[in-house]
Amino acid sequence: MTADYAISPQQIDAVVDDQFGRDRLEGSSGDADATYVVAETDDEVEESTVAGVVVGRVADAIGEIRWLFVDPEHRGKGIGTSLFEAARDELREDGAEELRMYPLEEATQGPQFAERLGFEQIGDREIEIGGESFVEYAYAEASGDEAESASGDAEPSASESGDAAGDSTESTTFPNTEERDGHRTTTTDDGEQLYVDTDDEQSGTAAAFFPVYEDEAFEERYGFYCGNCGSLDVSVDQMDRYECSECGNSHASRSDQSYDDSHL
Repeated sequence: MTADYAISPQQIDAVVDDQFGRDRLEGSSGDADATYVVAETDDEVEESTVAGVVVGRVADAIGEIRWLFVDPEHRGKGIGTSLFEAARDELREDGAEELRMYPLEEATQGPQFAERLGFEQIGDREIEIGGESFVEYAYAEASGDEAESASGDAEPSASESGDAAGDSTESTTFPNTEERDGHRTTTTDDGEQLYVDTDDEQSGTAAAFFPVYEDEAFEERYGFYCGNCGSLDVSVDQMDRYECSECGNSHASRSDQSYDDSHL
C-alpha cells in the first residue's frame, strides 16, 4: 500500500488494522462467501515468501474483488494478472454471475488496472475504513465487443495495485522507446541514446517512472523517464517527489520520513 496509495502512513495503518487485522481475518475465515488467494514465490534456494494477495467475496450473485496487492519486489512477473484470474475463477465457482472491482480513488494504479482487464466504471461512493473516509470506485465487467477488446489488451497485465493497484511494469507501454540488444532504450532531443531500467520503478498517478542511464550497465544516471508519455522532462525534489512536466504524471513519496499531507 505504501507503494501504490496516495495516502498517509496513518491512513495506511488504519486500513490495514481494519481490513487485515487478526480479528477481521479470523472472523472471515469461516465465511463461505469470502475468497482469499495468495501468491507465493517459488524459490528452490531460499524459503518461499508471499508475493501477492487478492481478497474477494460473493454477495447477491456479484463477485466482488475488494483488494489486490503485489509486493513491489515481485512485480513485472504477471502475478497481478494471475491473482485476478484465480480469484475470478473462485468467485464464479462460488456462484458469482457478475464480477466487480472496487479500487479506492487513492490507488494510483487501481482504476487503470481494472480498465485493462475489461472493466468499466459504473459509479463511486464515499466509504469509511478504520475511521478514515475514502472514495471507492465501482467497476463492472464491460459487455460485448468492448470487453473482448479490453481483455485482449490486458495480457500481460499488471500492478499492481491494489485494491487492484496492479503490477505497473507489465502494463507500461514505454512510449518513445525501443528494444535494442535486450535493453529498453530512449533518445534525447540531441540524439543521445539512453537506457531505461525497467526493473526499478516508482509508481505514478498515470503510469510508473523509471530511472534512465547513459550506459547499459546502469552506472551513469541521466535522469528519469515517464512511463505515461515517454518524456525525460521529469523533476525530482529532495522529498523524492516526481513530476512530469509534459503530462502531469506525478509520484509523491509516502514514507514516514517524507510524507507531506499536501499530497493527499
